[in-house]
Amino acid sequence: MRKNIVFLSGTRADFGKIRSLLDILQNSTEFEAHIFVTGMHMLRKYGYTCREIERRGYKNIYQYINQNYSDTMDSVLAKTIAGLSDYVKEIQPDMLVVHGDRVEALAGAIVGSLNNILVAHIEGGEVSGTIDDLIRHSVSKLSHLHFVTNERAKQRLIQLGEIDKNIYPIGSPDVDSLFSPDLPSLDEVKNWYGIPFEKYSILLYHPVTTEVHDVERQIHELVNAVVDSEKNYVVIYPNNDSGSERIINEYGRIENNTLSFKVYPSMRFDYFLTLLKNAEFIIGNSSSALMEAPYYGVPAINIGTRQANRANLPSVINCFSEFAAIKNAIASVESLPREPIQHFGEGDSSKKFFAILQSEQLWEINKQKTFVDM
Repeated sequence: MRKNIVFLSGTRADFGKIRSLLDILQNSTEFEAHIFVTGMHMLRKYGYTCREIERRGYKNIYQYINQNYSDTMDSVLAKTIAGLSDYVKEIQPDMLVVHGDRVEALAGAIVGSLNNILVAHIEGGEVSGTIDDLIRHSVSKLSHLHFVTNERAKQRLIQLGEIDKNIYPIGSPDVDSLFSPDLPSLDEVKNWYGIPFEKYSILLYHPVTTEVHDVERQIHELVNAVVDSEKNYVVIYPNNDSGSERIINEYGRIENNTLSFKVYPSMRFDYFLTLLKNAEFIIGNSSSALMEAPYYGVPAINIGTRQANRANLPSVINCFSEFAAIKNAIASVESLPREPIQHFGEGDSSKKFFAILQSEQLWEINKQKTFVDM
């Protein structure tokens, strides 16, 4: 009998992470993949990215609006739990797959564990900073299976009391897409989005929820610095955490300056990868600067505390959210090395994932978790 596997996706970022896993299951005779699409995907303000999922032709897509623009994170969590709970009772999945550190992932882990469904967590055991770490580690404790990026992440989960044999280092699934022959050309991307720049950098800055009181100052300093640099930037809206509205409002200062800036609510994942691959550098506080960019040898300027605990890499400048520090970083970025660094797998995560799912032993895991003392 085919096993039903539900994937939960709430943002353009986590869809990029799970996409290769979904793709490898589409023609399987052993597994039936379902996608519960919610969160930012359903908001027109952020590009209504559920259409990107639809365009890939997946067979079983369920769309659920879990928020309005004024909802706080706890309210989004509650709504997601309510909607997903009804959905899994109808689908009766054998496994629920969640990714990362968003409240939708936490909702998925809660619903799965409380309904006696195997929960698989993608990219647990990472450390970044702020409230993301709290959510990520909570999701891991509610999950039965862990598909992690590397051995360091596995060791952190063991420190959290997780069972060694239930932790599988498969790399980061989005690395499978980084070197895909199906990525669009740079000319194709520029034509599609109307990007006139020959040279450009990418600006991607998210609110830090534990510093929401300071977001307005932080983004003001950043925008001042990129304007002062007199370089060209492709700017992409932040996620929809508390404080995102202040960031978007600040982008209003540069939105009409189309000689140096092009601002977009969202961008197709493949198109973003092509842009990233050919960028002079990426600036902001997105994990893309520390995970994907190094694979392309693209330098990064990481601002503030959101990714404070990520690995230090020679291609990354870390700086404070202050005009002078950011300005100095932009001036120094050309001196950074552009050699590719592969630190989250080798692009075969989906194959490893599929092979693990085929193990009969995997499906016999005890859903009653135990804590392993060190």
